[in-house]
Amino acid sequence: QVQLVESGGGLVQPGGSLRLACAASGNIVGLSTMGWYRQAPGNQRELVAVIGHSNNTHYEDSVKGRFTISRDNAKNTVYLQMNNLKPEDMNVYYCNAVIRGRNYWGQGTQVTVSS
Repeated sequence: QVQLVESGGGLVQPGGSLRLACAASGNIVGLSTMGWYRQAPGNQRELVAVIGHSNNTHYEDSVKGRFTISRDNAKNTVYLQMNNLKPEDMNVYYCNAVIRGRNYWGQGTQVTVSS
């Protein structure tokens, strides 16, 4: 069994920062890519950023230069540093982990950007 536990969401003013974290545990042998996705009500889940085991990264265009994804392989944890947050970043953010070719998801954490 695999568990992905997210933390770090919350309420922030426009221009503010938040840091999300997601720790993977359980049967995670073969853990490879980790990443963050977001989904607004009624919309499809969309990629925000992903990072490979060797720290190669990919970002969605709207977050480039503002968000930074990183990982600590010793802790099986992925982070998303979000700076200069905008109202359009407000979403539920989901952690993703690819383990032996299967996708696993966290429970989601709410990010609210509002003054």
